This record gives sequence, structure tokens and C-alpha cells, in this order.
Amino acid sequence: MPIQNVNQFLKNRNAVLALFLTAICFFLLWVPTGFEDRQPAGSQYARARITALDNSRLKQHVLVKTGFQDLTVEILDGPFQGRTERAVNYLTGKLEIDEFYLAGQTILLEFSADQGRITTSHPRGVYRLGVEMWLFGLFGVLVIVSGGWTGLRALLSFVFAALMIWKVMVPCFLKGYDPVLLGLAVVTCLIGAVSFLVGGLNRTGLVTFLGSFIGLNLTYLLSKIFYKLFWVHGAIRPFSEMLLYTGFPHLDLGKIFLAGIFTASSGAIMDVAMDISVSMHELKLKNPDVSLREHLASGMAVGRAVIGTMTTTLLLAYSGGYVTMLMVFMGQGIPLRNIFNLNLVSAEVLDTLVGSFGVVLVAPVTVLIGGLMFRRGRKEDGRVS
Repeated sequence: MPIQNVNQFLKNRNAVLALFLTAICFFLLWVPTGFEDRQPAGSQYARARITALDNSRLKQHVLVKTGFQDLTVEILDGPFQGRTERAVNYLTGKLEIDEFYLAGQTILLEFSADQGRITTSHPRGVYRLGVEMWLFGLFGVLVIVSGGWTGLRALLSFVFAALMIWKVMVPCFLKGYDPVLLGLAVVTCLIGAVSFLVGGLNRTGLVTFLGSFIGLNLTYLLSKIFYKLFWVHGAIRPFSEMLLYTGFPHLDLGKIFLAGIFTASSGAIMDVAMDISVSMHELKLKNPDVSLREHLASGMAVGRAVIGTMTTTLLLAYSGGYVTMLMVFMGQGIPLRNIFNLNLVSAEVLDTLVGSFGVVLVAPVTVLIGGLMFRRGRKEDGRVS
């Protein structure tokens, strides 16, 4: 086959994959989750500006406020644009949940209407969606400018992953599907999408996928073993107990906890597999006559360097959200042995160490797969396909 025809074929199949996943993304955007009808009937949303407020019903209890704010708001969009309405902001005394509003702020207003008249209205937080969209747009531009077509495919994989989690994983968990089997299936799809979108529909992408897939399953097996030895339970996750009391008592929180462990570590596992796969591909490209032993040794050298930083990355990622909890423990003079023996902290230790095990194990697996597959790769136009 002429070189130009081969290159055109490789480009076309990567473009076909990108178009296929783009179509899936649009389909996932359109498909309902099945839980839309749990919203109050007739609920609508609009931006609204606070034009006046009354704080006379608030009570200050040291650091927290309870009671309610009486708000006067002007609706800024939708069929009721320009209309002035009253809304009440109830404060429960929990700083992590409550929002205290100021005059002039733009909020997200939820309301119900009947025959052209608003019957109820509730503030749902300061309006942040506009800033979030701008931030995501800036992120997308930066990824595309930095990575070119590869960056565009990486952005597509990012969107695909977010939609798979929100439109497939989360609703299926709520419907009672086995969290472990479903989680493994969804994460496998995500690994495939990222591996072949970023690495390409070639041996580089295949090595990345196989290494990540094996690393994912090893992580699950380790999490299953040590989950029982740690004697922790799934209810320690935020909002887990609330799930049981809001119409989902049938959920297996333990399996959801396990699914969360390998899902959280799958990104780092893919990073390691991709770094090793690309490095071994480039080495084979620059030195087609490299021996298998030298090829494997070079792959492991890259793997050791990536592992050295990725395990610390997992530690920082998991512990960063619990800095205030650690400050509370230290501020109370609680000994370290007591801290690490708590079920909440033990769960994070399980997350961090099992995820790190997965990252460490994926390196030699990917190196071995890459050494064997690139060894037999066809050399076309200087590329090992």
C-alpha cells in the first residue's frame, strides 16, 4: 500500500472515531436520566437580581446565622423578565450549605407559575453558571491551542467522560444496577475513548488501552480485598446516608464505595499507561533496531519516573479535600494512631494506597505489552502503526 494512502487511512479512521464519539455525546445530552419527574411539577428557573432584602428575621449564633432573609428580586430572563417578586432564603445554621445574600447579587431563582402568575419562588444560590461556562470555554481554548488536533480530541474525551458519568453511571446506580459491574463497564468505555482518541487508532492507543484495562481490574481486585480487611462501609461518603432516606434504601453503598475507588484512580492509571506507550513508540520510531531487552528497560525507566510523581499526585488529590478535617484533629491534640484508625480516615487511606498500587502495577504491564506489540509493528513512513 503506498505511504500516502496509509497515512490518509490512519487520519480518516481517527476522524471517524472522533465523529462517532461526538455523535454519542450529542445523544447523551438528549437522552433523559429518568429522574427528571422528581422535580416539583411546573418548576422553572431564571436569573434574578436582588433589588432589596430584609434581614430582620435573622438570628446570630456566634459564627452561624439562622432564620430567613426576605428578598425582593427582579427576574432578568425568561417569560417573566422584568417582573418583581418576593423570595425567602432560609438559613439552617450550616455554613457548608447556607448562602447569605447581599443586595445587587444575581441569583438563580426557582419558581412555579400558574396562569401567568408566579405562585412560589426560592433562591438557589448566587448565579455562577455564566462564569463556569466562561471558565470551561477558556479551558477548551487553551487545550486546543496547546495540543492542536490532539488537544481537540482530548477535549472531546473530557466531555464524553463527564456525560458518561452523569447520564449513564449515576442514574444506573440509582436504578439499582450492580455498581461494580456497571462502574467497570463505564470506566472501560472511558479508557477506550481516551486511549484511542489521544493515542490514535493504532498500536499506541491499543497498548495504552490494554495496560490501563489490566491496571483497572487489578485496582478493583485490591480494593475488594482490602475493603473487607479495613472494615469500612460505604455510608462514610458525603451524602451517602441521605440517599437512603430520600427514596433509595435499596442501594448497596459498599459496592458504590468500591466503584468510586477504581473510578477515581483510573485517570492516573491512564496517564501512566499513555506516557509509557508513547515513549516506547517514539523510541521504536527513532531506533527501529532496538533490542527487546533495551526497549523494555527504557519503558520501565519512563514508568519509574512517572510513578514517582503520580503516586504523590494521588496523595495530594485525595488529602487536599480533607485539610480542614486534619486541622480539626491536630487542633484537638488527637494522636495519629487515633486519626488513622477512624473509619473516615481509613477510607481515604484505602483510596490512596489502592489507587497508588494500581498506578504502580500498570507500569510493568504496559511496558510488557508495548515491548511485544511494538516489536511486531509495521514501519510505515517512519511510523510504527
